[in-house]
Amino acid sequence: MRLSLNSDYSIRILSMLAANDDRLVTISSIGDRYDISVNHLAKLANRLGQLGYIETVRGRRGGLRLAMPALDISLGAVIRHTEPDFAIAGCFAGRDTCCLISGSCRFESILADARDAFLAVLDRHSLADLTSENRLLDELLSISRPD
Repeated sequence: MRLSLNSDYSIRILSMLAANDDRLVTISSIGDRYDISVNHLAKLANRLGQLGYIETVRGRRGGLRLAMPALDISLGAVIRHTEPDFAIAGCFAGRDTCCLISGSCRFESILADARDAFLAVLDRHSLADLTSENRLLDELLSISRPD
């Protein structure tokens, strides 16, 4: 499976916030650190806020922070919320691209099992599994805010 950029960037945003859980983080600092468009990140941050993963603090000294502990953020849930679909093959989505054998083909059910296994592994992990006690990640993602 290949995750969309929206899922990839959403996990990056959440990781950055988890690594800096003692302070607010601006969209521009996330964009600078990952070299990602601030406009794209703003759209994703808005969506993550709507989903309840992050909180936004407005104002001159504002920024983003996790809305809940990293331990409570399931990677599987984030991916389910940020992936547009899991149509691995054309006939998965009921598209008109089904082939001649689609009625008797067993590949679709095998792919569905693979997708379910992929998501089950993600369900067993939280954002904290990516960020807790990860010194190198802390060094790479840590930001300092001017007072």
